[in-house]
Amino acid sequence: MSKVTFPATLGLVCALGLALPLAAQATTLGPAAKRCDANDSAVLVDVAGFKARTGTLRVQIYAANAKTYLEKKQWLDRVEVPVAKTGTMRICLPVERPGNYVVSVRHDINGNGKSDRGDGGGLSGNPDMKLSDFIFKRKPSLAATSVSVTTTTRRVPVTLNYVSGLSFDPVS
Repeated sequence: MSKVTFPATLGLVCALGLALPLAAQATTLGPAAKRCDANDSAVLVDVAGFKARTGTLRVQIYAANAKTYLEKKQWLDRVEVPVAKTGTMRICLPVERPGNYVVSVRHDINGNGKSDRGDGGGLSGNPDMKLSDFIFKRKPSLAATSVSVTTTTRRVPVTLNYVSGLSFDPVS
């Protein structure tokens, strides 16, 4: 049996202590991940508030244009990935030039590719939305959802909301 000395044990504990925070950080996902890692012109979407760790996450970016944002097939880029087992998910979306953009996130909880009542969603700016907004297809204002992107990566937090009764709120 080998004997472990106190300095060796202390060194191992210190090394583990330094490694844990790095391992706990979320990996940047998406085909443009290297752009966010290099702080190039892109949007890094931090998605939190998952109701379940199943299905897929779809993140889309739109030009902040009143006529086209959140409209079908009007997105500029789209990333779809399996939901991670733990933590915040970080998705990188490139932008061609500085400007104003809107980010849309959908958690397809059962991964069937369709919008179901159990699915979650969110937008940049985390606007307060009601279930009736979805029923009557009312979009939140551009002022509430648009983010300005320059020549560096813009971090955008999005908290997912889910239908619960007659409300559409984050999971408590």
